[in-house]
Amino acid sequence: MAIFGRKEKTPLGIYIHVPFCRSKCQYCDFYSLTDKSDRLMEDYLDAVCDHIRETGRSSVGYQVDTIYFGGGTPSFFGADGMAAILTAVRRSFPVAASAEITFEANPDSVSPKLLRRLRGEGFNRVSLGIQCDDDRILEKIGRPHKYEQAVQAVEKIRKAGFKNLSVDLIYGLPGQTLESWQKTLQHVLQLEPEHISCYGLKVEEGTPLYKYRDVSNLPDDDTQADMYLSTVEILRNKGYRQYEISNFCRRGYESRHNMKYWTGGEYLGFGPDASSDFAGKRFKIIRDLKGYIQGIQNKGMVLEDIQEIPYRERAGEYLMMRLRTTQGISREEYEKNFLLPFTPLESYLEECRQQGHALGADGRWRLTPEGFLLSNTILTKLLLLQDESEPLAKRRT
Repeated sequence: MAIFGRKEKTPLGIYIHVPFCRSKCQYCDFYSLTDKSDRLMEDYLDAVCDHIRETGRSSVGYQVDTIYFGGGTPSFFGADGMAAILTAVRRSFPVAASAEITFEANPDSVSPKLLRRLRGEGFNRVSLGIQCDDDRILEKIGRPHKYEQAVQAVEKIRKAGFKNLSVDLIYGLPGQTLESWQKTLQHVLQLEPEHISCYGLKVEEGTPLYKYRDVSNLPDDDTQADMYLSTVEILRNKGYRQYEISNFCRRGYESRHNMKYWTGGEYLGFGPDASSDFAGKRFKIIRDLKGYIQGIQNKGMVLEDIQEIPYRERAGEYLMMRLRTTQGISREEYEKNFLLPFTPLESYLEECRQQGHALGADGRWRLTPEGFLLSNTILTKLLLLQDESEPLAKRRT
């Protein structure tokens, strides 16, 4: 659409990876360091701001509508650093007045001073890592806070004027039962967040928890499935709409930034181990903070895994990512964008519907909560059918 002869700018998300933590959680495989050196933090800040400025010069035609500071623990990094990075983004890219600007925080590193500063700088959304309400479990998994600190953090966040609060929770933790998880949800609901993310624990190789997984009293797969289905029911009854496998919100409070990942939007990542999907290419920044700093300082290469994604692979991503959401997939979108037949997929989805794993109407399909639990199996079959299909354009000739 053109307005007064000017082409409307393409929406763009920006992700800032802040790779610093007070301590490392037992289950975490995200790239982060517990090095608290002021010099290292200052060098990171200089490098990421330089990287943003350099990239902004070659990103004409875009307007930033979401900015997300993740980690690591951005709140541990501090308000001054985050404010400086946000200023660099605003000076390098056109940022929409209505942009969603999020930072992740842990309860132990939230202070009224930090919150007031960030609210004044324009941050308007907080993602608070609570994970659990049981202090014994929090200690087992290496979280640096107690539940009461989480309650106090929410009070501080509200007092600072934030009206969009998301909380992260994990089910399937060591020693957790279905009943204790349900109590966790009830306690967290009393905090009245606008958004709740509930993730099933995945014990990743290379994490401390992986070494002790067999003696950690982890809930089995069936119990995790019961926890998940219970989550969907409890949150639905409290007015939270499920819009993605692990994400629930009150009306109008979906994570606009994360929706870019799930719906094929464009985004740029800055900081070590950050990923991007931009201008038809996907690429990643090296998973090495010192290497990243040196690369930016010396104008060297900090990107890796640069790929131009062919249409058939994009079609597969459309299936994998859209079926994570309750928007689902549609015949019209699929055939128009990828020129592949939807009929073979629809035949299989009809089987899924009969088993209670999918819902379909007017050519649009989505998975049910029961279907989400089997999403890997369902997607494997859909991708196989896609690989066997012949492009529509070729069939017409």
